This record gives sequence, C-alpha cells and structure tokens, in this order.
Amino acid sequence: MAIDPTIEPIDRLSPIIRPPHVPVMYQEWRHLTFLHWEVAPDCLRLLLPPDLELDTFDGRAYVGLVSFTMRGVRPKFLPSLPWLSFFHETNVRTYVHRGGKDPGVWFFSLEAANPVAVAIARATFGLPYYHARMCLMSENGEAFPRLNYVSERCGEWSPPARSEVRAHVVGPVTPALPGTLEHFLAERYVLYSQRGGKLFRGQVHHQPYPLQLANVDTFDENLVTRLGIACPPAAPLAHYASGVKVEVFRLTPL
Repeated sequence: MAIDPTIEPIDRLSPIIRPPHVPVMYQEWRHLTFLHWEVAPDCLRLLLPPDLELDTFDGRAYVGLVSFTMRGVRPKFLPSLPWLSFFHETNVRTYVHRGGKDPGVWFFSLEAANPVAVAIARATFGLPYYHARMCLMSENGEAFPRLNYVSERCGEWSPPARSEVRAHVVGPVTPALPGTLEHFLAERYVLYSQRGGKLFRGQVHHQPYPLQLANVDTFDENLVTRLGIACPPAAPLAHYASGVKVEVFRLTPL
C-alpha cells in the first residue's frame, strides 16, 4: 500500500463518521469492482463545476469505473420492492473536494438497469443516470470470485455507450488504511451533484469496504473515453469488495 508522503491538508476521516441525522434511504451495494486509472489532472479539471476542486493523491489524479449490484434499495418507512430495489449499476467518477473540505465523489455518468430508478435518481439527486441493459456473471469461489460485468446504454447512442469488465480476485480481505491510495480511492462518503444550476452535497454511511486486490482479465469500454479522457494503455488498478449496507442522507444545497 502506497502512503502519501505529503502532510495531508484535507480531513479524510470526518466524512467516515455517521451523520447525526435520520437517513432518507437504505441500500446494499454488492459485488463491487473498482477500476482506476491515473490521468492528467488538467483533463479532469475541465470537466468539473467551478465550485469544486480536483482531489489528488500525491499530485496524481484518478478516474474510476465502478460496477456493482444494488440490493434492498428503499426509502425510509417503506419496504424494498422487487421491481425497483434490485438492479446492477456502473458509474464513472473522479474525486473532488470543496475548499479543502469534504473530499467526495463527482460522477460523470451512472448506468443503471432499472428505468424507474434512473428517473427517480435524476429527479431527486440530480445525478446523470442512464438506463442500460446490464448483467453480472460470477463464479463464486469461497474467497476469490471471478466476475464479468456487461453494460450497454439503452436508446440511440453512436457509438454505443458500453463497458465489459472481466476480473478475478487475487488477495485476501484487507480494509484500506487512512493515508493509503486504496483509502483515497475507495473510502468516499460524500457526493456532489448539480440540479437546477445549483450545487448539492450528499453523504452516505457504511462500514469500511472489505477490499481485496483484483486482476483485470479483459476490459472493453467507452464510458470513460467518450468523455475525452485518455486512459493509459496499462491495465487499471483493480479492487473488489463483497458488499456493504448503506445509509443515504438528504442532499443539502451549497
């Protein structure tokens, strides 16, 4: 695990603490595969709102492609519903902060295999969700599963917006330690979004990810490249997490 040798000016531990509020939604995130590429910081800065600053690790910026399965998605006081609460998702993201505070996630796109969930998320959270046909095939080894995620955005897109990732787990469960690159990339509890021209901040809470190192067997995607982001030809840094239970808190305007 690489440790950032600089003195960290940003508080990365406070967002991990559960907010003293009532959550508005519950979710479970399962079979998460994190792929990350180091990219030129200036390329990412051009894609961010002016009120957010690019977050870097030792001066290096990253873009991530994260695929997983949503389970048990439900608002508070309501049960989960089979036709709404279970679906696959893939998001493309980078990492930001606001004035040296609240390090979080900025989403460039989110693919979800449920059109109702897409409409609700766009209207409620102001996030750039798209409906996609998605599937997850897995070989569930006791400790080291193999996974294949496929996503293709629905509708007329030229070229088609799609991704396919085949990966397998190669290491034991090792939760990320503060100050490491793994912690910088995975342990993000704040999200930012725009709605009606205004910037909003949201927060989630869950236990630390049960991270495992993974290797990418093959991947083919244009969700990142269609943003104008040129990823290095080398295989991305890959991690896997079996899952976490998540509390989602209300968005607040900034």
